[in-house]
Amino acid sequence: MTDTDTTAKTALITGANKGIGFHIARALGAEGLTVLIGARSQERGEAAAATLRGEGLDARFLHLDVTDEASVAAAAKRVESEFGSLDILVNNAGIALADGDWNTSELTVATTRKVFETNVIGVVSVTNALLPLIRKADAGRIVNVSSEVGSLGFMTDPNQPFASMQGGAYGASKSALNMLTVSWAKELASTSIKINAMTPGYTATDLNANQGTRRPEDAAKAAVELALIGEDGPNGGFFQEGNEYFDTDVVPW
Repeated sequence: MTDTDTTAKTALITGANKGIGFHIARALGAEGLTVLIGARSQERGEAAAATLRGEGLDARFLHLDVTDEASVAAAAKRVESEFGSLDILVNNAGIALADGDWNTSELTVATTRKVFETNVIGVVSVTNALLPLIRKADAGRIVNVSSEVGSLGFMTDPNQPFASMQGGAYGASKSALNMLTVSWAKELASTSIKINAMTPGYTATDLNANQGTRRPEDAAKAAVELALIGEDGPNGGFFQEGNEYFDTDVVPW
């Protein structure tokens, strides 16, 4: 199901200066793609791109703050001027915040708004700004980095390891992201573009103070696979590579 023709293709990964996003960029770069390291910090973004270039990959920093419409517009304009189209977009940037003891009843409007601004509205902003360029690609691919905490099927199954936890604003934002994924998939079904969501699992990143049990390089694999699927690949699905919780690699909504 993998599209092996990756020559002269370009991929943009948001939040790619560290963690899972960085490893997604590294893996796609190793496949021969030009990878655009989307990051808010020029210093950290440039450093990440330099690291990948030191490994012989074609990596370039792209200033991108998903919560800033002007930044998103400028990034889209730069991609258009330098490449003319975009083959792959990976919406990886995300945050997890809570209040008090992480009880949903303690959640403030300010925290909820901040989480949704990055995890939901930011994805809408970036995807819709870049969609005209993805339409110009031969076979555009969009991958949304979600979470099993956003899966209603997972969170209501008492046999799952995280079933007792509260999703809070983070889980709700990922549920919203999943619905957006389905909506875009329906809209784009008649085109050559495919969009899917994936969960990296409980991965050790700054998002959870590096308490996760999976390595970022392993967690990145599903996103990379979905970014490289051929025309026989899925559209509008929710997946995890090396699934440790479910019978198949398909994650329930």
